[in-house]
Amino acid sequence: MNLVLWIIQILLAAVFAGAGLAKLTQPKDKLRELMRWVDPVPPTQVKALGAVELLAAVGLVLPPLTGVATVLTPLAAVGLVVVMVGGIRVHLRDLKKQDTREGRRTEIQGAITCAVLLVLAAVVAWGRFGPYSF
Repeated sequence: MNLVLWIIQILLAAVFAGAGLAKLTQPKDKLRELMRWVDPVPPTQVKALGAVELLAAVGLVLPPLTGVATVLTPLAAVGLVVVMVGGIRVHLRDLKKQDTREGRRTEIQGAITCAVLLVLAAVVAWGRFGPYSF
């Protein structure tokens, strides 16, 4: 199970590091092409979310690799659960606003992706706080 948790942690770290870096480095107009939800969101909030995602990605892998403050790993996972609850909410809110078939499909896919990431982060939080802590 420890190996499974490590695989999930690395996978989550890669996903959130990529997403966080994109939000931090790309202008909002460029992000709008891939992430339609950024349209009504102020650029500072998008950047803040990117910073949170990047910090969580680092928190998932760096503490156990260094052996320093390993409690940060399950805390980072809990933080990602909270972020994904917000992501699901945003996608479902936008789903109600969509009139086109393609837009509806995009929002449903976004909500499902957030739900899968939420479950993976919850598994890491459970495992690292519980029976498979460092």
